[in-house]
Amino acid sequence: MTRGPGRSMRELIESGEKSFSFEFFPPKDEAGEERLWRAITELEPYRPTFVSVTYGAGGSSRDTTVRVTGRIATETSLTPVAHLTCVGHSRAELLEILDAYKDAGVDHFLALRGDPPGGPHTEWVSTDDGLEYASELVAFIKEHYDAAVGIAAFPEGHVNSESLEHDAQVLKAKADAGAEFAVTEMVLRASDYFALVERARAIGVDMPIIPGIMPILSLRSMNRMVELSGRVMPREVTSRLEPLAETPDLLRAEGIRISTELCDELLAGGAPGLHFYTLNFSRATREIFQALQITV
Repeated sequence: MTRGPGRSMRELIESGEKSFSFEFFPPKDEAGEERLWRAITELEPYRPTFVSVTYGAGGSSRDTTVRVTGRIATETSLTPVAHLTCVGHSRAELLEILDAYKDAGVDHFLALRGDPPGGPHTEWVSTDDGLEYASELVAFIKEHYDAAVGIAAFPEGHVNSESLEHDAQVLKAKADAGAEFAVTEMVLRASDYFALVERARAIGVDMPIIPGIMPILSLRSMNRMVELSGRVMPREVTSRLEPLAETPDLLRAEGIRISTELCDELLAGGAPGLHFYTLNFSRATREIFQALQITV
């Protein structure tokens, strides 16, 4: 697999301009696919540094993910970053998947350990002749392909990490294996993100770490996603949203304000950019861009 011409992903992220990127997930049906491509079309004019496409647990969406990611590579001006996980795949199967991406013209990856087949907070299940850790997957990709590889980072530490210091060492292992950028799970407080960056820099991890942003549109759904990541919504956020629980439109508007304030604080504090979890919709992200006075 050969890299395209021009600068590396790290160089693009650190080019001096703020990096913006969007995350999508593979659609489950025809209506979902139509919604996905509408979001891609509406967000493409913002010229993101990259867009990423998630990968279902245990490779459940493998074929759809490969197809969608390849279509983005060939039919748009966007640079797709394909998610790849250790879960449920032998080394031979991982090579098959990488070959499929190569044929689709994709050469940027986000290497993840992935959630266990039973879902978050369940016991890890090893795969025969598979890989155990994201650092191993980074090294595996780099060994077989000339590809740009990114990784995940966790502002409050991974839910299964024994300490923040251990979590930082895991991040360093992934960087040492050849990763060149990181994207965090959704940031709930800017201070958590900056503390993560400080821990990383203190042990020699100098890659760009991009904060992940989940626009707040519903208190129930946001609480659920936060719970799945093993965290708790900040009180300073819930105190603004709970009084609006019975007025969804007002709650959504306040959620967008809170998300915009978070983005503004992150950028002002030196974050290299923002990575938006779009849930295959573009409206909320475009509203935040408008509030930040980021135009097409």
